[in-house]
Amino acid sequence: MNDSRMPYAVAATVPHDQLGRALHDLRISVTDRCNFRCVYCMPKEVFGRDHQFLERRELLTFEEITRLARIFTRHGVGKIRLTGGEPLVRRNLEELIAMLAAVPGLDLTLTTNGSLLKQKTRALRDAGLKRITVSLDSLDDETFMRMNDVDFPVARVLEGIEAAAAAGFAPIKINMVVKRGMNEAGILPMARFFRERGHILRFIEYMDVGHTNGWRMDDVVTAREIVERINAEMPLEPADPNYRGEVARRWRYRDGSGEIGVIASVTQAFCRDCTRVRLSTEGKLYTCLFATGGHDLRSLLRGGASDDEIDAAIRAIWAKRSDRYSEIRTAQTAKLEKIEMSYIGG
Repeated sequence: MNDSRMPYAVAATVPHDQLGRALHDLRISVTDRCNFRCVYCMPKEVFGRDHQFLERRELLTFEEITRLARIFTRHGVGKIRLTGGEPLVRRNLEELIAMLAAVPGLDLTLTTNGSLLKQKTRALRDAGLKRITVSLDSLDDETFMRMNDVDFPVARVLEGIEAAAAAGFAPIKINMVVKRGMNEAGILPMARFFRERGHILRFIEYMDVGHTNGWRMDDVVTAREIVERINAEMPLEPADPNYRGEVARRWRYRDGSGEIGVIASVTQAFCRDCTRVRLSTEGKLYTCLFATGGHDLRSLLRGGASDDEIDAAIRAIWAKRSDRYSEIRTAQTAKLEKIEMSYIGG
């Protein structure tokens, strides 16, 4: 069914890719930096103290991001998600949110690790942010700190979630990446906890994004296993997607007490309906989460290109798109040097 919160902008102009998929979702990475070193995303042995992050002059300015956002709405983009790295480490992010909130027809949301959310939530809300997703992989301190690898406690993330709820963000979504041998014991405790609080918990299969996280199929806790575990204690039934291209498969609690989602790009590929494109921190456009290369839009922005010229470049990129990595994943493709998730925002 169609979700009225996510309108298709100027439907008549929406381009389609080689597989007939329309563009609708834009993810914008506002920084390549993060204050966590999660083992499945930015492992410390790769992103250590000597890691060279982008210099400030290389990052898209807020004005450049907003200009691109306006151009993307011509192509049917109705939803923008701000990501990172950790987006809240980007200075004065609320200024960008206010600029994007002024663009007509956009559903604006943000994904954060929650570490800075308590002190930022009111400014984000006042700037016009509509919704928030928080990444939290366990309620157990020892497990969570082992996964974020910077000894950050669960309680401070939960305080951020509570502050966001008090500020009026609803529904709040919680993302849990499940890795076998690390945090799968927390599936049921997480489901119970967030069901009681009315937040939507989404489980994410551990994915082979990038090439530094040591991904193995044996580490994947499958969507089927996750749903079976929860259903055995808290009966579930399938729910319709909110909109075409939604990546999470929705499940309702049969007693009407809420829902969960499962993102299963490893075992239940959703490429067929993928409507997403990703903009990196320094202005490269990626047409797939598992991409090995991107398209430089920053040089157009800073080289004097008109909106119409940038518009035409975006249309040409999308028209050539044929990505369906999750549907054709093999042992060989899983070893490709793909762009890191921290670079294009997951």
